[in-house]
Amino acid sequence: MKTLLILGAGTGGTMVANKMSKCLDSREWRIIIVDKDETHYYQPGFLFIPFGIYSPSDVVKPKRKFLPGGVEIIFSDIELVEPERNRVRLGGGKEINYDYLVVATGSHTHPEQTPGLTDAWHQNVFDFYTLEGATNLGSYLETWKGGRMVLSITEMPIKCPVAPLEFLFLADWYFHKRGMRDKVEIVLATPLPGAFTKPQASAMLGGMLERKGISVEPEFAIMEVDNGKQVIRSYDEREVPYDLLVSIPLNMGADVIRNSGMGDELGFIPTHKNTLQTVKWPNVFIIGDAGNVPSSKAGSVAHFMLDILVENLSDHMKGREMKASFDGHANCFIETGFDKGLLIDFNFDVEPLPGQFPFPVIGPFSLLKESTLDHIGKMGFRWIYWNVLLKGLPIPFVESHMSMSGKKMLSKAPARA
Repeated sequence: MKTLLILGAGTGGTMVANKMSKCLDSREWRIIIVDKDETHYYQPGFLFIPFGIYSPSDVVKPKRKFLPGGVEIIFSDIELVEPERNRVRLGGGKEINYDYLVVATGSHTHPEQTPGLTDAWHQNVFDFYTLEGATNLGSYLETWKGGRMVLSITEMPIKCPVAPLEFLFLADWYFHKRGMRDKVEIVLATPLPGAFTKPQASAMLGGMLERKGISVEPEFAIMEVDNGKQVIRSYDEREVPYDLLVSIPLNMGADVIRNSGMGDELGFIPTHKNTLQTVKWPNVFIIGDAGNVPSSKAGSVAHFMLDILVENLSDHMKGREMKASFDGHANCFIETGFDKGLLIDFNFDVEPLPGQFPFPVIGPFSLLKESTLDHIGKMGFRWIYWNVLLKGLPIPFVESHMSMSGKKMLSKAPARA
């Protein structure tokens, strides 16, 4: 009996367990999935909690509910991965030997890595990338009288690169709704040269920030937080003052990956970006955020990786050449406030472009253009996540590889209005 071991039962690991349980003969293969936490979090929903749109109960469910029968589930700390020995050590001295390993341990925030960031943690300095942070920030905003709110991105890459922008757009809407927008100054401090990583989208989204009265402090590499003076300070000695600081802390790979010596300086495993096979270990593959694949770290990307991973993993198990190739496909609804949203769809080689999705002309979703339908798509995605995506099922009309259908090529970035 051979063993396929999956580390992590979040989005990526759950999808792999569901898909591979249908591909592998249970008489020949044993599938084991290990995770330390029994609760599954719908992480895109954390964004909505500070503004009272979702409650914590909307974003949590038991992991067992989404894992298939026939897969052995172990809830335990993962202490060490020994890829040279094809072995993983768990808490309590338990060891698992494997023939193939899929690492789906994700990325995690580390506020302690930025000097001073945790000095007033969840007092007037918050995150929203954790359930605790989002909930505490929501309580704080309910009674906040206004001032200067700064959203600071520590360093790229981060989970869901558009989430900070969505937070700013929703904050603008929220303070308007409460009749206090004129009492709040909103600032984005980012290590990027603009609002986003891709030129077309950055110009468009930057223009939206400007129209909403949200200022941008670009190329701000944060060095420390001085909560006594209430400023964040960059390595080039710029200071940005705040009354309320919302931080996107440093994102790093799982502790066990760093402790096992498998990751780069941020704890992400060096991975062939097209095959999803790790560079050093032929029988170890990644899905989602665990590798250093230069694509967005987002749930949709893990979903687009899934079929490529399953095909390549299956071929490698059978001694065949791996032919499936991941193209970096990312697809994300961006909530822009006031019941509007927009959609971006891109990959390694093609940046977000305007147009219609998934069908030319009829859409129904707009690319790089605000619409009510895109807002509906964003809000409806939670149902798709729980009922389709986690089960490894295809999302109708949305392929693993990005399609150019419906997209309009531009010769230059749109002017910022």
